[in-house]
Amino acid sequence: MRIREFVEADWPEVWPILREVARAGETFCYERDLSAEQARELWLERPPGRTTVAEVDGRVLGTAKMGPNRAGPGAHVSTASFMVAAEARGRGVGGGLCGDALSWARGAGYAGMQFNAVVESNRSAVALYERLGFAVIGTVPGAFEHPELGRIGLHVMYCPF
Repeated sequence: MRIREFVEADWPEVWPILREVARAGETFCYERDLSAEQARELWLERPPGRTTVAEVDGRVLGTAKMGPNRAGPGAHVSTASFMVAAEARGRGVGGGLCGDALSWARGAGYAGMQFNAVVESNRSAVALYERLGFAVIGTVPGAFEHPELGRIGLHVMYCPF
């Protein structure tokens, strides 16, 4: 697997991943009928942020975005988000993307990485993040409207550097 910077030619492979995850409505606080234009605006980071793709045999199987969690006095803490194509889940793509984001953030001098909204039912992601050094520092009860489970919690997770 190769993780590299997003280039414009990747969009035709990135957009279906974003569309699929948004339509499922199970892991991201995005509108389920997200348009391609809305997705581009939400996903493609501007400097000092970064957008990447995970590529296997020339095919994009996942994508990540990262940057400062907040502006101004909060800009010393990074954040990141990850999406993996359904057919590639469980094959290390998410872990590779997260590891790359952590390395980037450490190299850029951030003090840590914070995830603001990890859906508590996304157990595989929570377990991965915990293996990589994150801890759940709080859960906002009922903050996520899951299509099958109803209102469930969103974890705030943090990894200090």
